[in-house]
Amino acid sequence: MDIQQQKRQSASPRFGRLDAELTDVESAMLRSREFLLSQQQPEGYWCGEFEADSMLEADYIFLHTLLESGDPGRLQRAFAEMMRYQNEDGSWSTYPGAPGDISLSVKCYSSAKLMGLGADDPRLVRCRQWVLAHGGVVECNTFTKMYLCALGEYDYDAVPAIPPEIVLFPKWFYFNIYEISSWSRSMLVPLAIMYAKKPFKRIPSEQGIDELYVGGRANSTLRLRWDRKRLFSWRNFFISLDRMTHLFEAVHIRPLRTLALKQAEKWMLERMEMTDGLGGIFPAILNSIIAMRCLGYSEDDPQVIRARDELEKLGIEEPANEVMPEPTFRIQPCVSPVWDTAQAVFALGEAGLERDDPRMIKAADWMLSKEVRHKGDWAVKVPKTEPGGWYFEFNNEFYPDTDDTAQVLMALNKVDNPREGYQYKVAQRAIEWLFAMQCRNGGWGSFDKDNTKMIFQYIPFADHNAMLDPPTVDITGRILEMLATYGYSRGDKRVEKAIKFILSEQEPDGSWFGRWGVNYIYGTFLALRGLEAIGFDHNEPQVQQAAEWIRMVQNADGGWGESCNSYDDPNMRGVGVSTPSQTAWALLGLLAAGDDRSDSIAKGVRWLLERQLPEGSWDESTGEGAVRQSIMTGTGFPRVFYMSYHLYRQYFPLMALTGYKRAMERQSSF
Repeated sequence: MDIQQQKRQSASPRFGRLDAELTDVESAMLRSREFLLSQQQPEGYWCGEFEADSMLEADYIFLHTLLESGDPGRLQRAFAEMMRYQNEDGSWSTYPGAPGDISLSVKCYSSAKLMGLGADDPRLVRCRQWVLAHGGVVECNTFTKMYLCALGEYDYDAVPAIPPEIVLFPKWFYFNIYEISSWSRSMLVPLAIMYAKKPFKRIPSEQGIDELYVGGRANSTLRLRWDRKRLFSWRNFFISLDRMTHLFEAVHIRPLRTLALKQAEKWMLERMEMTDGLGGIFPAILNSIIAMRCLGYSEDDPQVIRARDELEKLGIEEPANEVMPEPTFRIQPCVSPVWDTAQAVFALGEAGLERDDPRMIKAADWMLSKEVRHKGDWAVKVPKTEPGGWYFEFNNEFYPDTDDTAQVLMALNKVDNPREGYQYKVAQRAIEWLFAMQCRNGGWGSFDKDNTKMIFQYIPFADHNAMLDPPTVDITGRILEMLATYGYSRGDKRVEKAIKFILSEQEPDGSWFGRWGVNYIYGTFLALRGLEAIGFDHNEPQVQQAAEWIRMVQNADGGWGESCNSYDDPNMRGVGVSTPSQTAWALLGLLAAGDDRSDSIAKGVRWLLERQLPEGSWDESTGEGAVRQSIMTGTGFPRVFYMSYHLYRQYFPLMALTGYKRAMERQSSF
């Protein structure tokens, strides 16, 4: 036993089970604080890398092949990055350690061939064997099939129809586009233009993927398969509509096509203004570039140039180093400056950085400059509400979201701004906007109000598992915490309604599902934070059951972790290798539940202290050498797309240590 361990054990009788030295915690906090401050940009914001899977590099290669554009060197570097993450069995996965994903594997295989890799290359042989064993190309999702159609590798008359006429449905109509999620909207409208125009580029036969069809392409059934177990089902209903749509396409019965294309083009171009590209996200920007080229926009048209510039900005060049002997180019799905800045400022404020510190004021002013002042898609459901709130990226005026807005408001509350009056008006405007966005059941979705029509999940092109934006516990918990910060209490009916929503969503084991972070640890921590802040009693059984669940899923090493696999298998909730961000979430959840003495708390804090790097940061990656990759703790689309926010591993541990320090100080005062 070393001296530090002896010190901690000798301190434990005085503080119950809080057996970490206060000086150790303070030292770790100081190093963490200084590291986080070192990541602040000169303009005042923070923006950590936003890492995802190899789909982005594969799609990047597809785009430039289709349009015969792109820098050859950069394409080669993107190819090198993509190939780094091929699994031993030949597939590619959506997160480290996951089983192979059929759509992603087919995309990567196709992109590798487009970059000149031969079908007899051992890496592609392994991939081909894996794909064929899992059903072949026909098992891919709609987005993958649409891209393959553009290269002649799938049939347009077999892919799920995405007719541009959907943009003509009036807002009062049950199936209008504002009843699907904002991110699906921004991806599907340009994709509908592509479907109508059916772009096609003939590629050399050696670059094709006919060999990925089980039994050969000629013998494969490409059309959607009926649900034979349930003849009268929503799936079969929508497949019938899909067949009818294809029939009308075949005989050219499209009386509204010209009008629909003009409206879709107008919709798309309007939402490319005041943004970092359509929707601010990689898939929508990529689709918009292809859609514009389909509509006849030239390669040197200002709109095309701007969209391509925004797409390229998402890339990160990595020079050759000891681990990677050749340079690579990787792509982010979007960027997160508003989110990272709000989280960093809040964590630093909690950790004791002075409220009038110039760095805090500069960050606050930067956030204030990003306030939304124009109505976006959200206003379809709440037309009489004044614009307010914040988005996720540098610019995305049409799509503010409730989660960023709540977090920015909590961050601003940590700063004494010389422009106090202005900051107050902005905050009040944002709070009113948030209340207007509250859903009927008391919770909050992210971008839209009451985006909950489950029937949309049965539409054939909805197989990316992200058609809806329903209210979630994690966002609702964060908003409750923010409202408490600004003086709201359980006396407000809107607050009480939100509490009831959170309680109604609790799982039988005490946990809560996490929509935007992995997974039940994330949802549970934010639910408990919100309930505690708004005055919900620690002793209530719902709170104590949640705390017991957190303690129950703690790893033997003292940390906490949860794999993205828990979205596929609820029995895996709370199960995974320990990570700094998830350990911090668990500690914050326990502290919010009134647990400041248990062995779980002590072990979790020790886990963070022992794994902090000398410069004050934490590492959250897995693998060795060239295949080292960040563990995904952020959620894009459950079961489909996950991310790693590189700053999560920095500001959440700082928050957890700060909460623990306060608990130690409370105990020492007794």
